[in-house]
Amino acid sequence: MSSVVSVFPNRKKKLHTTRSWDFMGFPQEVQRTNVESNIIVGMLDTGIWPESESFNDAGFGPPPIKWKGSCQVSSNFSCNNKIIGAKYYRSDGIFNKSDVKSPRDSNGHGTHTASTTAGGSVSMASLYGLAMGTARGGVPSARIAVYKVCWLDGCWDADILAAFDDAIADGVDIISISIGSWEPHDYFNDSIAIGAFHAIKYGILTSTSGGNEGPGLATISNISPWSLSVAASTIDRKFLTKVLLGNSKAYENVMYPLIYGGDAPNITGNFNSSYSREPFFAGAAGAVMQDGGAKDVAKSFPLPVSYLGTREGRHIRSYMNSTSNATTTIYKSNEENDTSAPRVVSFSSRGPNVFTPDILKPDIAAPGVDILAAWSPLSPVTRVIGDNRKVQYNIISGTSMACPHATGAAAYVKSYHPTWSPVAIKSALMTTASPMSGGLDAEFAYGAGHINPVKAINPGLVYDAGPIDYIKFLCRQGYNRSALQMITGDNSICSHTINGTVWDLNYPSFSLSTSRSEVISRVFNRVVTNVGSATSIYKSSVTAPPGLKIQVKPAILSFSSLDQNLSFSLKIEGTVASSIVSASLAWDDGVHHVRSPIIVHAALKRKP
Repeated sequence: MSSVVSVFPNRKKKLHTTRSWDFMGFPQEVQRTNVESNIIVGMLDTGIWPESESFNDAGFGPPPIKWKGSCQVSSNFSCNNKIIGAKYYRSDGIFNKSDVKSPRDSNGHGTHTASTTAGGSVSMASLYGLAMGTARGGVPSARIAVYKVCWLDGCWDADILAAFDDAIADGVDIISISIGSWEPHDYFNDSIAIGAFHAIKYGILTSTSGGNEGPGLATISNISPWSLSVAASTIDRKFLTKVLLGNSKAYENVMYPLIYGGDAPNITGNFNSSYSREPFFAGAAGAVMQDGGAKDVAKSFPLPVSYLGTREGRHIRSYMNSTSNATTTIYKSNEENDTSAPRVVSFSSRGPNVFTPDILKPDIAAPGVDILAAWSPLSPVTRVIGDNRKVQYNIISGTSMACPHATGAAAYVKSYHPTWSPVAIKSALMTTASPMSGGLDAEFAYGAGHINPVKAINPGLVYDAGPIDYIKFLCRQGYNRSALQMITGDNSICSHTINGTVWDLNYPSFSLSTSRSEVISRVFNRVVTNVGSATSIYKSSVTAPPGLKIQVKPAILSFSSLDQNLSFSLKIEGTVASSIVSASLAWDDGVHHVRSPIIVHAALKRKP
């Protein structure tokens, strides 16, 4: 059929699973515009719990005039002037008996992400007293449009594409999708990349989660250059659960017998000696677990648990072997200050971009660890059957939580600059991000750095681009006519006049793949647009490690008007002695500091 532009398997994707805004220097009383209430954020997720106090529409007027969407009202669901639209999608019509056939969220994930992006301020929110404070979204006056594409068995490509089309037609300003594949797919085979390309043609930025398959390299799944790919970072709060052994000084605590789970496996229940949720099903009072992995994120369990490292685990095992009456107490979890924040969490997927190594991914890092936000009472705290705790707010982690922080920041920038292109907004977020350091993965962990919404509304310069620039990029990547049209959804073709190198795509960061023995000589061409002071002079500065020579021509850019475009080239020469080498370029006029990361890396393959 002539109307069919592409066919690919209907694959299943998965969810990438409040102190955070304050930690980013974005306080509740931050300056805002009246335009914020006209911003519409499209959330592609598990639906929403409309009765949450985070979505109270008190003080809201009718939806913006531009809104063309609708609400699938049912006996158990309705919208309001905060949640102005809601739809659900299931192309095969096959529902699990536990699925709720409406936009209502029975999982909790969609309610959490929506409230993180645009939830209203709710005081005294907490999870059983933990993280007590005011829960709020980045743009609390913005409207929410809900597109439920995820069900008990996952999130299917056909439903994701249909939701993208509807969100675009409905008139949303930003799309947020905390969903991804287990591994990256080529752009023409990825429903999120295709949907995001369609969105950018209509002036809509798509914010995506990077994935939770870290810390291995080349694990990031949402990698299209026209979307914003977000890594997960920590905030200055962490949760700890302490254990008191029976051989310690006696306190007024209840002590419980302590056994090794491997000594009492539930063989009849088909369980083995390894366990995580099994102690709960076995009726244990609590569990103490150990492994050698990172301990940089708190995890919820359906019973009291302390999750320790192997060193502490050896001490406990030694104590258990020393007595026939081993006992222990597990204390209630408590909060402590995390002075090392922000840092990228271990589970956050890393670059490089496996299909285009010379486009740096992720783009940016945002809070995604131990985030408190609204929740669906239909979903237990741990999502474990048998956990009967029902809460209004929950603490969870994931790049799924980082993505809506970036979405909220993008919406905030949009409220100040309604006419800016999605790429200009993305550039503003990246070039004003706070630099991060540490770790062998460098920019493959955090991209341009840690997001800073307040600075992003006044970036000074932006690296802008449009659909034709991405078409040129795809043509240079070797896409033929049919593959190109699978992404664009139109009659675009590649020709000698529509061709461009990956190094000339006007991206706010610079990435170059090479080999350790190769002598490098590569030129990048860029164009910056003046959105700061009408008359301004920007001077370039470069930081580079030994072995690399980086030149910028011209070194000074003189602007005489707003929206003026000026070009420059950046040339990298030399050799690299390690697999990842970091550098940076900054343009400064005395008011604005426009920073772009530069990364030179040897060919790196995907690692589990």
